[in-house]
Amino acid sequence: MSSGAMDHRKYMSILKLDEAELRSRRAFFTLTDEDLARLASLRPFAEKVTDAVVEDFYALLLGHPETKKFFPDDALVRRVKRTQKEYFLGLFSGRCDLSYVEDRLRVGAMHERIGLSPKWYLGAYRQYLQLILDRLYQELREEAAVRAAFGSIQRIVFFDVALAIDTYIAANLEALGRHQAAIRELSTPVIRVYERVLLLPLVGAIDSHRAHQVMESVLLHIVDAQARCIIIDIAGVPVVDTRVADHLLKTTAAVRLLGADTILTGITAQVARTMVQLGVDVSAMHTVSRLSDGIELALGMVGKVISDKPVRVGAP
Repeated sequence: MSSGAMDHRKYMSILKLDEAELRSRRAFFTLTDEDLARLASLRPFAEKVTDAVVEDFYALLLGHPETKKFFPDDALVRRVKRTQKEYFLGLFSGRCDLSYVEDRLRVGAMHERIGLSPKWYLGAYRQYLQLILDRLYQELREEAAVRAAFGSIQRIVFFDVALAIDTYIAANLEALGRHQAAIRELSTPVIRVYERVLLLPLVGAIDSHRAHQVMESVLLHIVDAQARCIIIDIAGVPVVDTRVADHLLKTTAAVRLLGADTILTGITAQVARTMVQLGVDVSAMHTVSRLSDGIELALGMVGKVISDKPVRVGAP
């Protein structure tokens, strides 16, 4: 299955587009069976004017410097024109079922992927409707017939626009979620120092939200690595106050429940003095001033020793 098809199915699920939602949307847009029947009857009109409408539509897009950037070569222009003709004729299929909805989701997903912002998308659709209205007057001539036809076209076009915008928003929220997850991972970089020995270097301020992320990341990595101990280095934390100390103690308690130990490193003289003044009980964790000492202590816990004995390269 193509990635585009998977996008459609995914957004169908995210937007909860089932039969009940379809009925609700159609009712809100007053897109009735009568409208669908009228649109189907206008199919000959659509087939007659589709080339002219699409050409005029892309003349607008290619004539504006901001939207022209989305069509860098002639091959792409020819391809999107073919796609647009299919879309235009689809408006006059006389159906609005879940298959139709899934096909329309492709439009929003495609626009989000190429970076077309909603302002250009909505502006283009306004022009699209104007082009259709002009052709209706040329072909149908009678005011009543034009108004009835254009009313049905407006309803299904705005139905489509809502789907595309919903898809656009969902795709952006999904991308934002991925970015936030990446940022969280970068803000709590748990490093494997040795087998069953982990290191978490903390840099920057620690608020309640980040403290929760730290604990979650630490516990997950300890379980995954079956770690014996984790070194938490706070040399990069600018302020260690009661709140930060409390977060460290809670993390240590959770680590102990998993059968691992915590080694706190990066403790400066000022931090040590502050923690004593605050009455912070650090007896539940091992504390050393330097990271190197913490690594040596951690390796000792897993039965390894750092030796100062020189290694002779190439010795027999």
